[in-house]
Amino acid sequence: MSSARIQKIERLLLKELAAIMHKFQIDYQPNSIITVTIVRISPDLSFAKVYLSLFPPDKVQNVYKLVNDNKKLIRFQLGQAIGKQMRIVPELAFYI
Repeated sequence: MSSARIQKIERLLLKELAAIMHKFQIDYQPNSIITVTIVRISPDLSFAKVYLSLFPPDKVQNVYKLVNDNKKLIRFQLGQAIGKQMRIVPELAFYI
């Protein structure tokens, strides 16, 4: 079971990653929808699993590959967004 602090951080990451994915979708995949559904973070706050919902179904693999290829850019933008609240920006792993 997660502690209250971990749950707060997961909600923060979910909110910020949703905003980042919205911009990412507009810039790189205008004809698709990327939704961040769940974020799970490790107890030491160094690793986060990000679960995505992708639409349309025929472009899922292409969009997923594009997100994974730009993982460092997404992490950098996340660091800029949460830099004042967290000391460590977690490594990100994306799952469908």
